[in-house]
Amino acid sequence: MQMRRIWLMALGIALVGCLSGAPVFAEDKPGAPPVKDGPKVVITSPKDGDKVSDSFDLKYELSKGSHPTHVHVYVDDQYQKGFSGTLKGLSKGTHQITVKGATKDHDVTAASHTITVEVE
Repeated sequence: MQMRRIWLMALGIALVGCLSGAPVFAEDKPGAPPVKDGPKVVITSPKDGDKVSDSFDLKYELSKGSHPTHVHVYVDDQYQKGFSGTLKGLSKGTHQITVKGATKDHDVTAASHTITVEVE
Protein backbone atom coordinates (compact mmCIF):
# COMPACT_ATOMS: atom_id res chain seq x y z
CA MET A 1 0.00 0.00 0.00
CA GLN A 2 2.83 2.42 0.88
CA MET A 3 4.69 1.66 -2.40
CA ARG A 4 1.52 2.27 -4.36
CA ARG A 5 1.11 5.75 -2.82
CA ILE A 6 4.74 6.62 -3.57
CA TRP A 7 4.34 5.42 -7.15
CA LEU A 8 1.14 7.47 -7.62
CA MET A 9 2.80 10.59 -6.18
CA ALA A 10 5.79 10.18 -8.52
CA LEU A 11 3.45 9.71 -11.47
CA GLY A 12 1.52 12.85 -10.50
CA ILE A 13 4.71 14.90 -10.22
CA ALA A 14 5.92 13.65 -13.60
CA LEU A 15 2.56 14.48 -15.24
CA VAL A 16 2.47 17.98 -13.78
CA GLY A 17 6.02 18.56 -14.98
CA CYS A 18 5.23 17.32 -18.47
CA LEU A 19 2.09 19.44 -18.74
CA SER A 20 3.88 22.58 -17.52
CA GLY A 21 6.92 22.02 -19.75
CA ALA A 22 9.28 21.96 -16.77
CA PRO A 23 11.95 19.26 -16.52
CA VAL A 24 11.09 16.71 -13.85
CA PHE A 25 14.27 14.71 -13.46
CA ALA A 26 17.87 15.92 -13.62
CA GLU A 27 18.55 14.01 -16.82
CA ASP A 28 15.54 15.71 -18.45
CA LYS A 29 17.11 19.21 -18.29
CA PRO A 30 17.55 20.38 -21.83
CA GLY A 31 20.59 22.54 -22.56
CA ALA A 32 19.63 26.16 -23.09
CA PRO A 33 20.40 27.24 -26.64
CA PRO A 34 22.98 30.01 -26.87
CA VAL A 35 21.53 33.48 -27.35
CA LYS A 36 22.61 34.54 -30.83
CA ASP A 37 20.89 37.90 -30.85
CA GLY A 38 21.65 39.09 -27.35
CA PRO A 39 21.22 42.83 -26.89
CA LYS A 40 24.30 45.04 -26.69
CA VAL A 41 24.81 48.73 -25.96
CA VAL A 42 28.04 50.54 -26.79
CA ILE A 43 28.69 54.23 -26.10
CA THR A 44 30.56 55.48 -29.18
CA SER A 45 31.06 59.13 -28.20
CA PRO A 46 32.52 60.42 -26.01
CA LYS A 47 35.08 57.74 -25.20
CA ASP A 48 35.85 56.53 -21.68
CA GLY A 49 38.16 59.06 -19.99
CA ASP A 50 37.46 61.92 -22.44
CA LYS A 51 37.42 65.55 -21.31
CA VAL A 52 34.15 67.24 -22.32
CA SER A 53 32.33 70.56 -21.92
CA ASP A 54 29.31 70.91 -19.62
CA SER A 55 27.02 70.07 -22.58
CA PHE A 56 27.79 67.35 -25.13
CA ASP A 57 26.17 64.87 -27.48
CA LEU A 58 26.06 61.29 -26.22
CA LYS A 59 26.15 58.75 -29.03
CA TYR A 60 25.61 55.03 -28.67
CA GLU A 61 24.79 51.93 -30.67
CA LEU A 62 22.03 49.54 -29.58
CA SER A 63 21.80 46.11 -31.14
CA LYS A 64 18.31 45.25 -30.03
CA GLY A 65 18.44 41.48 -30.10
CA SER A 66 15.10 40.15 -28.95
CA HIS A 67 14.31 42.42 -26.00
CA PRO A 68 15.35 46.09 -25.74
CA THR A 69 13.50 48.64 -27.83
CA HIS A 70 15.23 51.79 -26.57
CA VAL A 71 17.73 52.96 -23.94
CA HIS A 72 17.73 54.70 -20.59
CA VAL A 73 20.59 57.09 -19.81
CA TYR A 74 22.00 57.71 -16.34
CA VAL A 75 24.48 60.33 -15.10
CA ASP A 76 26.05 59.38 -11.78
CA ASP A 77 23.30 56.77 -11.33
CA GLN A 78 20.54 59.39 -11.84
CA TYR A 79 18.02 58.56 -14.59
CA GLN A 80 17.91 61.24 -17.31
CA LYS A 81 14.19 61.35 -18.06
CA GLY A 82 13.43 62.68 -21.53
CA PHE A 83 17.01 62.24 -22.79
CA SER A 84 17.13 63.39 -26.41
CA GLY A 85 20.79 62.92 -27.35
CA THR A 86 22.50 65.80 -25.55
CA LEU A 87 23.56 65.98 -21.92
CA LYS A 88 23.41 69.59 -20.71
CA GLY A 89 24.61 71.58 -17.72
CA LEU A 90 26.85 69.01 -16.04
CA SER A 91 28.96 70.37 -13.21
CA LYS A 92 32.76 70.39 -13.45
CA GLY A 93 34.43 67.21 -12.38
CA THR A 94 34.20 63.48 -13.04
CA HIS A 95 30.88 61.95 -14.07
CA GLN A 96 29.82 58.39 -14.77
CA ILE A 97 27.58 57.97 -17.83
CA THR A 98 25.61 54.73 -18.23
CA VAL A 99 23.39 53.64 -21.09
CA LYS A 100 21.09 50.65 -20.47
CA GLY A 101 18.83 48.81 -22.88
CA ALA A 102 15.14 48.88 -21.93
CA THR A 103 12.05 47.00 -23.08
CA LYS A 104 8.86 48.59 -24.41
CA ASP A 105 7.58 48.42 -20.80
CA HIS A 106 10.71 50.32 -19.63
CA ASP A 107 12.19 47.32 -17.83
CA VAL A 108 15.99 47.54 -17.94
CA THR A 109 17.79 44.64 -19.66
CA ALA A 110 21.29 43.25 -19.15
CA ALA A 111 22.61 45.36 -22.05
CA SER A 112 24.61 48.16 -20.44
CA HIS A 113 27.72 50.27 -21.03
CA THR A 114 29.33 52.77 -18.65
CA ILE A 115 32.02 55.37 -19.26
CA THR A 116 33.59 58.09 -17.13
CA VAL A 117 34.11 61.62 -18.46
CA GLU A 118 35.78 64.71 -17.04
CA VAL A 119 33.77 67.93 -17.41
CA GLU A 120 36.08 70.94 -17.74
